[in-house]
Amino acid sequence: MTVYTDINFMSKKCELTGKIPLKGHNVSHANNKTKRRFLPNLKKVKFKSDILKKSLKITVSNAGVRSVDRKGSFDQFLKSSKKKNLSIRLQKLKKTLHNKSV
Repeated sequence: MTVYTDINFMSKKCELTGKIPLKGHNVSHANNKTKRRFLPNLKKVKFKSDILKKSLKITVSNAGVRSVDRKGSFDQFLKSSKKKNLSIRLQKLKKTLHNKSV
């Protein structure tokens, strides 16, 4: 199994929450099953970091946008989020954010 770290290979993944496509079946009235994918609701969203004084364009699911709104700001969300859910780019950003705030 090959693990890609480039952003182009992970285009169907939310960078904040780590949501990926799920697998399932279309089920007809006659109970015939065909394979399908349930894709996350992804959007390109621009977030502004107050501590780093720059803005980022990130591929985020709708649930990720609501999570950032619930925390109050993008910086607060990054501080409180788990490292395993974030993309590699945001893991590095979280580290620099932690260094700047300390």
